[in-house]
Amino acid sequence: MIDQKKSPRIADAVCRVMVVDDSAIARGIVTRTLEEDRGIKVVASAPNGVMALKAMRSHEIDVVILDIEMPELDGMATLPRLLAANPDLKIIMASAASQHDADVTLKAISMGAVDYIPKPSTGLGGAASFRQELIDKVKMHGARDAASVKAVRRPAPKAAPAATPTITQRSIGRNQIERPDVIAIGSSTGGPQALAEVLRDLDAHIWQPILITQHMPATFTAMLAEHMTRYSGRVAAEARDGELLSPGRIYVAPGGKHLLVETQAAGGVRIRLDDGPPENSCKPAVDPMLRSLSRIFKNKLLVVILTGMGCDGLKGCEEVVNGGGIVLAQDQETSVVWGMPGAVVQAGLCREVLPLSLIGPAIAQISGGEGK
Repeated sequence: MIDQKKSPRIADAVCRVMVVDDSAIARGIVTRTLEEDRGIKVVASAPNGVMALKAMRSHEIDVVILDIEMPELDGMATLPRLLAANPDLKIIMASAASQHDADVTLKAISMGAVDYIPKPSTGLGGAASFRQELIDKVKMHGARDAASVKAVRRPAPKAAPAATPTITQRSIGRNQIERPDVIAIGSSTGGPQALAEVLRDLDAHIWQPILITQHMPATFTAMLAEHMTRYSGRVAAEARDGELLSPGRIYVAPGGKHLLVETQAAGGVRIRLDDGPPENSCKPAVDPMLRSLSRIFKNKLLVVILTGMGCDGLKGCEEVVNGGGIVLAQDQETSVVWGMPGAVVQAGLCREVLPLSLIGPAIAQISGGEGK
């Protein structure tokens, strides 16, 4: 049931949330979880999209938690109508970890949803990690007392000595930079949209294999790879243990496994999937991928750190730079969250800090772009 009265005035620092789910139990659990945090206030809840749109007329709302499968008007039909009513609204999709819902969730992100949160198979009530992720993402996207969510930063070590300069786009030349044999990309919050922009217009002649770690659970990473194949024009798939790296292929770290590489006696480099503990509270994590790649490719490695919460990738980039590799980072203005790229920038590890639209061209310029 929705309270149709105008919501009472709430302090500007409090994030105002609407929960939309056809399950009354789910709405109750999500509401109680969010209101455990004093910085969040659930001002409305609705069992379907029709009632959610009515609530928009009665409440000031910053963030919507939107279920996918609902009667009368489902999440995918509701999403564009909510954004039409308020283009600044931040919509987080609540998705089951099924193949269908993962695919639909990625489509929702391409339509304007800012993020997603997978519902745990064990049920909402008993999943502490789900509840913490829910609170973190709502506060991150609903921040109104800061200049922007884009300005969110995570602690980073003190800046390294100025031995690793930041240079301008015009000064990048192939005679200054070792052409890489492999490209690695790390991303998290906002990553699916950022990856789409970088890979969609990537120079068709780039021959290097591309390894990607995006913070996502299992099933979601398989769907992400399928989407990449469609929009990039390259073969993209979840990495498989033991397969050899091939030119021009995109390898996505599967949810729940770290993506590593190793040399084999017969020659070539092969994928190794690792089931070790999470790093930086993530699995897959960017750091183990970068450490593994740096040990083999050294100064023949190009790394790109895109938008994401936290500082995963920082320690790995330190090893990459120490080994002679190159690090590019997305700038603050175009990042959804400047945590991961901000950490490597503040540590003085980046060869270049670029807006998202220039990262693809920079990769092409550094990588050669005219074939091996």
